[in-house]
Amino acid sequence: MNQQESSRFEVFLEERSYPLEIGHDLKAIILQKSDELIETGTKVVAVVDDGMRKANPEFLREIYNSIPHLSLPSGEKTKSSNHLIQIWDFLASQKLDRSSSLFAIGGGVIGDLAGFAAASFMRGISLYQVPTTLLSMVDSSVGGKTGINLKAGKNLVGSFHQPKGVFMDLKVLSTLSSREFAAGMAEVIKYGMIGNRTLYEKIASQTKPLSYDSPSLLKLIRTCCIEKARLVQADEREMASDGGGRALLNLGHTFAHAIEAVAGYGDYLHGEAVSIGLLCALRLSKSQGFCMEDPESMLVDILSSYGLPTALKHSLSISTLMEKMLSDKKVSHGKLRFVMMKEIGDAFVEEISEVCKIEEVWASVGAS
Repeated sequence: MNQQESSRFEVFLEERSYPLEIGHDLKAIILQKSDELIETGTKVVAVVDDGMRKANPEFLREIYNSIPHLSLPSGEKTKSSNHLIQIWDFLASQKLDRSSSLFAIGGGVIGDLAGFAAASFMRGISLYQVPTTLLSMVDSSVGGKTGINLKAGKNLVGSFHQPKGVFMDLKVLSTLSSREFAAGMAEVIKYGMIGNRTLYEKIASQTKPLSYDSPSLLKLIRTCCIEKARLVQADEREMASDGGGRALLNLGHTFAHAIEAVAGYGDYLHGEAVSIGLLCALRLSKSQGFCMEDPESMLVDILSSYGLPTALKHSLSISTLMEKMLSDKKVSHGKLRFVMMKEIGDAFVEEISEVCKIEEVWASVGAS
């Protein structure tokens, strides 16, 4: 991997536009941004994933020495109202005002949680995302979605709050577990399925699974970010009424969020639940007469090559899963709507009224 390779591009949202920096060892750039803000009199703080702190002490040492920080536990259970209040109290204790800035340093949990805190404290302060997992780099750090989980379902409370900048330092991926890296690949695969068939086929043709030191990783992350930026720029607040737009990013997620809620947050990594959800989405599409030329075996082989699940670890109740689905954000007028595919790389949103079809898909992955 070329350690000097880097990439920068903009997410264009008029006055809410912001840059994405992708590269190796971006610590100096992050510190420069923090110093620039402090020099203008801006108060700057950070919320950090504790697992990231322990795995990458050198990466954070200079940042810690320059700005106040709050460390929170790793894992999906942290994305809760209790920890949201903890961040609010921290921000208040640092006497932040509306001109202040918060750096979210961690995976998707910290990004979503700290992002929601930034969106709501003083009715909105500036946010900078520093994603430290593959999943957060290719997905959650871009686009401005923030939120927390409830017992009733995932991400049911939140806000759209675009960051002022996103810094993706690939160096920190070297400390990521193989399981966490694989979870991020589920989201990468998703981008191929919703709108980039070339990406999907490229992943399928790899002679060995990608890893943190793969020479093509930076370009792969950039491709995913560009795909997401394209959808966000066209439909920032997921309001498109034509069966597409930003909602397409939720391919497999209606299934995945139900799995996470029913199994208990943390039992599955988000990407692991998404892996099962992608297979469910393909099977649901086939049940409606779509994707008939796309072999299911190809998707199963891709997911399996990364050790991602294609069935539930333990059987979950179909009725309980269906109940959780009805709390999904894509439900409209009490009716379930799913992201499906006409073919791999061509996705759309469709209302499904045949409950038996959905239940059959659940049964196919081990629910009962």
